[in-house]
Amino acid sequence: MFAAWIIQQKTRDAGIVDAFWAFGMAAAGGLYGYSGTGPEWIRITLAVLTIVWFTRLGWHILARNRSDPCEDGRYQAMRAWLGKRAAAGFFVFFQIQAGFVVLLSLPFLVVANTPDPVPLLVAAGVMVALVAFWGEITADRQLREFRADPANRGRTCRRGWWRLSRHPNYFFEWLHWFAYPLMGFGGPYGQLLWFAPLVMLIFLVFLTGIPFTEQQAVRSRGEDYRAYQRQTSAFFPWPPSNRA
Repeated sequence: MFAAWIIQQKTRDAGIVDAFWAFGMAAAGGLYGYSGTGPEWIRITLAVLTIVWFTRLGWHILARNRSDPCEDGRYQAMRAWLGKRAAAGFFVFFQIQAGFVVLLSLPFLVVANTPDPVPLLVAAGVMVALVAFWGEITADRQLREFRADPANRGRTCRRGWWRLSRHPNYFFEWLHWFAYPLMGFGGPYGQLLWFAPLVMLIFLVFLTGIPFTEQQAVRSRGEDYRAYQRQTSAFFPWPPSNRA
């Protein structure tokens, strides 16, 4: 994250922090898979799952940032608020994200040290992760195709998953966290793994995800997005309402 901070000092694009967070999570999953004490097959499964999931997420974020010459509106607002303290403020913010990598990767540590994982539950966890992976890739593709059409500038995507949820990418990110309680079932601290999806739900819905994303969406799309908010579920996919 220190390296990411140096890069954003040169580019003035703090959006890189999201990609580096994802790459940090991938590295943590690989490290715990390598150094854990559980059976080799569960450690390999964990490493592959986390590296594939978070590396894809990191590259997706980088590609999205490269396609937009402007800094993400969330970080533009933060930069304006910090003013002359932007360099120091972003340094602290980036280091906090490094702390989140340590905190949020703890489920990987538990899974990697599970002495007797249940193969059927591990298979169920992998299936949950695959469904979430498919859903997230599909939602990202639908939004990317919508934004690629210049006629849609200033409008809100209501295609596919985005018709059922204002943030299907966050929903599938949250869904994938149910894989770890299943994979670590029966091990030391395995019961605590059920807090992982709960913590991610709090972060995504109430703290770092939806609130800031929606503030920026209202600023950039105005009444079109307000109508979308009234008609579409914020998180869980659900048929839209007909409220005007």
